[in-house]
Amino acid sequence: MSFSLGRALLAVLAAAPLSGCYLLESAAGQIELTNHEQPISQVLADPDTSPALRHELTQVRDIREFASAGLKLPDNGSYKSYADLGRRYVVWNVYAAPEFSVEPKTWCFPFVGCVAYRGYFDELEAQRYAYQLRQQGYDVVVGGVAAYSTLGHFHDPVLNTMLGWDESELAAIIFHELAHQLLYVPGDSAFNEAFATTVEREGVRRWLARQGRPIDEKEFATRDRRAREVAELVAQARGRLKTLYASGQSAQELRTAKAAELERLRAEYAALPGAESGYSWLFGPDLNNAALSSVATYYDCVPGFEAELRAVDGDLPRFYAAARALAREPADARRAQLCARGPDQ
Repeated sequence: MSFSLGRALLAVLAAAPLSGCYLLESAAGQIELTNHEQPISQVLADPDTSPALRHELTQVRDIREFASAGLKLPDNGSYKSYADLGRRYVVWNVYAAPEFSVEPKTWCFPFVGCVAYRGYFDELEAQRYAYQLRQQGYDVVVGGVAAYSTLGHFHDPVLNTMLGWDESELAAIIFHELAHQLLYVPGDSAFNEAFATTVEREGVRRWLARQGRPIDEKEFATRDRRAREVAELVAQARGRLKTLYASGQSAQELRTAKAAELERLRAEYAALPGAESGYSWLFGPDLNNAALSSVATYYDCVPGFEAELRAVDGDLPRFYAAARALAREPADARRAQLCARGPDQ
């Protein structure tokens, strides 16, 4: 562990003694990443590097260069090193919401503010915490995460958890996480994730167009359309549930009606063409308020950001400037401009 890394982690721990156990686990996870990383150039120069890994890291190098040159995302040391953690995910996020509310539970931490999830580097610890929340009556869902951003505090490595997908998905992850480094508003998960998702989508579209790959562009457009359809179904369901939870019915009546609404949502998803793949994690047995809130965090404000991008004719520096201006507005004003179509308005 470098002196600067150790000092930064100790500063985080000192800033929040009441969350010491959780932050110690987080610090240990960050140290693990740092101890495993190697410069990509070094991995590519190693004759023992497998052809598959060599191919993917070469793609990463090209994507990373495009992110800075083509998308004007931060040109720093992030995603220029590689770390193999020997597991499926780097972090497991715990999402929770009250049994009769569409509003997510939030957790507050130094530097990042309040967020709508709590992440663990250890899956067992995530499941233990999820169990505690369920015992308190919360709807809970635990989801594995392939990548995350330290918001520029450290040079984030490419992880083995980010590899193994097609190139457009790999590019999407890198663009998304670098967007967090470009702009992050403490305490506003919906703003941050929607901004990064908008940059991700536009970035992948431009990346594929630049390479002249119409078949991949068509496939990406299909996946993007499906994500929008699912987000719209979730937004509509959350709107109906919000009305239900405010109806004043008894707890048992609410549980029965809630179960019917969730089944309706599953049926609406099943009716979409091609619905058999891609979203089983959402529409399975864990479908609940927390699962719906996790989707809303990423997508509810995306249409507003996309409108901002169109307003500047796709000029990314001007779009980033507009997003920074919105970030300086009060949270209610941001939501009114970006998220008016969402179920919470």
